[in-house]
Amino acid sequence: ADNSFVLSALLVISACGITMEQKTTFGKALSAPLVTMLISLCLSNIGVIPFNSPVYKLVNKILVPLAVPLFLFDSDLKRVVRDAGSLLVAFFVGALSTVVGTLCAFTLVPLKSLGDQGWKVACALTSRHIGGAINFVAVADTLNIDGSIVSAAIAADNVVVALYFAFLFYLAVSGEAKHDDTKITNDKDTTVSTDSKSSLGEEIVFPDEEEQIPISTSSIAYSVATASCLVTLGSAITAAVCPGLSPLVITSLLTVVSATLFPSLFKQLRTSGTAIGILFLQMFFAASGAAGSLLLVLREAPSLIAFSALQLSIHFIVLMIVGRGVLRLDLNELYLASNANVGGPTTAAAMAQAKEWKKLVLPALLVGVLAGLCN
Repeated sequence: ADNSFVLSALLVISACGITMEQKTTFGKALSAPLVTMLISLCLSNIGVIPFNSPVYKLVNKILVPLAVPLFLFDSDLKRVVRDAGSLLVAFFVGALSTVVGTLCAFTLVPLKSLGDQGWKVACALTSRHIGGAINFVAVADTLNIDGSIVSAAIAADNVVVALYFAFLFYLAVSGEAKHDDTKITNDKDTTVSTDSKSSLGEEIVFPDEEEQIPISTSSIAYSVATASCLVTLGSAITAAVCPGLSPLVITSLLTVVSATLFPSLFKQLRTSGTAIGILFLQMFFAASGAAGSLLLVLREAPSLIAFSALQLSIHFIVLMIVGRGVLRLDLNELYLASNANVGGPTTAAAMAQAKEWKKLVLPALLVGVLAGLCN
């Protein structure tokens, strides 16, 4: 197929996924990444778009590495430690709970049908349930997981995650917590996303800014240029120091260090960086779906769904035992930290906003960003 046609198809599919999540009940229930993957999976399996294309390689090799630093422009570690408060403790308990959940789930559901790819998928899903989808992408790239298996794993896991988010929303109590010791620098009303609890949002707003920084031509140019420089430098250092390591690891570290040392500069870029990063990530989901076999997805989905469901179930149980039973952390903060673990900053902040936890919106964003570093 013509490359321009394939590229146009991926962009249209990505846009459709975002729009359906924002505008339809069906899309909100499944999430934009899953809708995007399902559309491209169906189109490739009926022959509208190809299973293999140089465009998919461009997305995986160029756009995905750029998306990683774009998502981390807000990763000022000094700010995370200063402002996240007790939610930071809850997040680390959640991360530990995910590791425990993975060890238990892999023992009971070893994913033998995936062969030597089974443990790799388990590692990628562990990273996904500590810091969101971008972590899955980074680990899948590092471990060289087959594209078709990536499609099946993401599709199955997104179904489980959507149900898990609904479960967290059901348990969480709306309104500010009675015992809230979280340090926060701004108590103003905030807007994070649209009415969807897990939506990518029609606008990207950061609650600690008195005046929101608009997305402009210059901010887009500076964001992409900065991300590209970080990827280039990360690749060069990786090739020189540790050739067998994925460049995304060093690139992530460079971005975190840069954002921590120059917070004012990266603050100007984070809104446009997040918006571009979301588009690139959507294109990754579209390309992954297109490269997948519908038969493989249907064949492997039951075991992958069982693994993810068991993994998150144990994650939640351990989180409650340690976080609530031992550390006596606030329940709403534990639910929010779990959301940040599984979904990342966007879904966590959206949950805090939807539940009217105004003092937790910024900490939710910060721990969500921290989650993105744990890949």
